[in-house]
Amino acid sequence: MTPLPSATLVPTPTGADLVLTRTFRAHVEDVWASVTDPERTAAWFGPWEGDAAPGRRIKVQMAFEEGRPWMETRIDACAAPLRLAVSTIDSYGVWKLELLLSEVDGETRLKLVHHLKSTEGIGEIGPGWEYYLDRLAAARAGRPAPDFDDYYPSQKAYFESLAPLAQDTEASSAN
Repeated sequence: MTPLPSATLVPTPTGADLVLTRTFRAHVEDVWASVTDPERTAAWFGPWEGDAAPGRRIKVQMAFEEGRPWMETRIDACAAPLRLAVSTIDSYGVWKLELLLSEVDGETRLKLVHHLKSTEGIGEIGPGWEYYLDRLAAARAGRPAPDFDDYYPSQKAYFESLAPLAQDTEASSAN
């Protein structure tokens, strides 16, 4: 299986937003639970522990990464069931992420936005998010999880091709 990447890269005044979207035939509250309930996140990303509330920190395990590392995550904002903004802190630095959910006629759209300061490493970051969101879709549908080898390195070139476009747009808007 070779999944096709679907992400876009949107220039911002401070870098670029990597935006990935998935749609689920489910109510927004159910999809929200899939991305916030520690038992449900364990099936596609990893479990988490702590007292989750805006301004607080939790620990999240990346259960499908080598070594199954834990990372500190600060809850920056939460407006259940429509928006969750977090900052993760690990050996790669601080990553600012948002999950935005919306529902129309029993179908929920989930948008993951990774706020990037630069496009460095996007060839690795992008395939990882495609993989994790497809893991979420598989977990929700009761299907087998995808294999990361189907995402990386095959999607690396796609994501790297987005970087110059974002930089060109950012440079022209600065003039």
